[in-house]
Amino acid sequence: MSEKAIGLIELSSIAAGFQTADAMLKAARVRLLLSRSICSGKYMVLVGGEVGAVQSAVEAGEASADGCLVDRFIIPGVHEDVFAALGRSTIPTIGESLGILEAFSVASLIEGADAAAKAARVTLVEIRLAMALGGKAFVTMTGDVASVQAAVEAGKARIGEAGMLVNAVVIPRPHEDVYRETV
Repeated sequence: MSEKAIGLIELSSIAAGFQTADAMLKAARVRLLLSRSICSGKYMVLVGGEVGAVQSAVEAGEASADGCLVDRFIIPGVHEDVFAALGRSTIPTIGESLGILEAFSVASLIEGADAAAKAARVTLVEIRLAMALGGKAFVTMTGDVASVQAAVEAGKARIGEAGMLVNAVVIPRPHEDVYRETV
């Protein structure tokens, strides 16, 4: 992935979501990574590119949100595991510890996942965003117990700063069948 930064806008209106995506893409040279409706009638727009371009796109998106902004972020130097986990392309290693972070918003969850990946040697397995989750989002990660604990604490702190933490758990030795639920 060539993106140096990612930016996301989460909106309470689907119509405003289309308008915001258009404004973001016209404002700067960014690549549209995700643009779709999510549960609870919300919409999310995720873009990637150079830091300055992503900043300009998110600012334009905020300006066009027309009072429908739920959350937003810009992550410069986003961890590469975030892209793999968004695409659900990582297979978990059975036998490793399992960590789960759960958040009330898509934006806070992605920020928490990035913080977790940067804090310790873990592999982000999946980032599931608000589909069939009542608008919530979660990330699963694997690694040795100490690394998963450190990563979950870092992600938990980041999501907690936004007041969006639902729950966070570390399972040191999950039953083998639990891994089937992570992909």
